[in-house]
Amino acid sequence: MNITPLVWIITIAVTIAFFVYEFFAHVRKPHEPSIGESARWSAFYIGLALLFGVGIGVVTGWTYGGEYYAGYLTEKALSIDNLFVFLIVMTGFAVPKIYQQKVLMIGIVIALILRGIFIAVGAALIENFSWIFYLFGALLLFLAYRQAFSHGEADPAQGRFMSFVRRHLPVSDEYNGDRLTVVKAGRRFVTPMLLVIIAIGFVDLIFAVDSIPAIYGLTEEAYIVFTANAFALMGLRQLYFLIGGLLARLVYLAQGLAVILAFIGVKLVLHAMHVNELPFINGGEPMLWAPEIPIWFSLLFIAATIAVATAASLLKTRGGRRPAPHPPLAAEDEASALRSEESAVRSKRKVP
Repeated sequence: MNITPLVWIITIAVTIAFFVYEFFAHVRKPHEPSIGESARWSAFYIGLALLFGVGIGVVTGWTYGGEYYAGYLTEKALSIDNLFVFLIVMTGFAVPKIYQQKVLMIGIVIALILRGIFIAVGAALIENFSWIFYLFGALLLFLAYRQAFSHGEADPAQGRFMSFVRRHLPVSDEYNGDRLTVVKAGRRFVTPMLLVIIAIGFVDLIFAVDSIPAIYGLTEEAYIVFTANAFALMGLRQLYFLIGGLLARLVYLAQGLAVILAFIGVKLVLHAMHVNELPFINGGEPMLWAPEIPIWFSLLFIAATIAVATAASLLKTRGGRRPAPHPPLAAEDEASALRSEESAVRSKRKVP
């Protein structure tokens, strides 16, 4: 697949243009998107991603087209898992709903930048060190195990990283619109909004660790890796508001993703054996008997796993909902309750 620098420049420029349009058309003015608005834009971005895959298939061949679709499906599934963690972050910090769009937009841009860096590093490693496939495969198998057997959802708002941030930054008690800092009594404080963005960025970094090795297990083409990631992230903001209530019902999503990560991990190890150059494994000779899993099988396996995990989740929760990770207060109500509690504590302290 021969991608010229001009094609790269155009692709990156168009991607940036989409996000700039998103910001000025939808995010700049704080509001909570309606279901209709979220559905229309989600359908637009998903349709655009599918159409782009057709373009890749027609122009470069359907082997690459299949790699793109397999990568896009994998990244979209991982992005939905990412959304669930975003939901926990939003709830943990009691972000008012009208400002959640801005937080999501910033988080998605950070995710794309981090993944872009990881994509470039991964491409350089793959080009120069074929043994990196062993490392990627082992990493994905480990992450699959953690994904399958993790118990409950940790709250990033109360984790060690955020505790470290709070100890080293002066934090105000309440939101000041969507501002990141505020001056009180001549001293500058950071608002909870900045803490939310830091938490989202940290979550994005963690998710990039499994996201990029996973897609490099499906294709070695950096252009496909980048475009599949970009399209998976486009429309993620609207999808958050569209399926926010459905996220809590996807109880088998983690297990489905674990199966996908384990499958790609095995695929990577088999490929590493097939192109082996490590002198202490098989005398440095390739193990040509190791099977190479074709992309059509990978595509079908990933699609079937996502479908089964989704259907099983919806059947499991048909009679009720999965308990919310936090008390079911609206973000504004929760923030108001917290402020009232803090005021009451301060009043008690003033009593002699």
